[in-house]
Amino acid sequence: MDVARFNSAFAEARDQRDSDPAFDLAAAQHALRQLVADEPEGEDRAWALRMIDKLADPPPPPREFGPLYHEAGAIHAEAFAFKGTDEEWADVLAEARHKIWAIADRASDDEEADIRAMTRPLEHIEMMLRQDWPKD
Repeated sequence: MDVARFNSAFAEARDQRDSDPAFDLAAAQHALRQLVADEPEGEDRAWALRMIDKLADPPPPPREFGPLYHEAGAIHAEAFAFKGTDEEWADVLAEARHKIWAIADRASDDEEADIRAMTRPLEHIEMMLRQDWPKD
């Protein structure tokens, strides 16, 4: 079975389901089943058929983030928007990372990692500005 081809077609159908109010579920499932119709019985085919059936499941509701996430997001956005010298910007980014990290320390377990993840791009830009990028 061409798993990559199936995955691509399935992802496209799922994206259409999630974005197009006129999505035709039956037609999408039929087209996906045609991709595996000639496949021999086995784990790959069984998996693909389960995925096709799951396409009928409604997508999960969008995630609701709490106030700490939004507070960290505002700090993140403000740091990106800063205008000044490279050294000043690097300092602003470092300060923002520390503030965001402190917010993550107070966040719930389900938001902590997402908040901490906001610091990665800030760190990368700071390293670039300070010309402190790893040389490996």
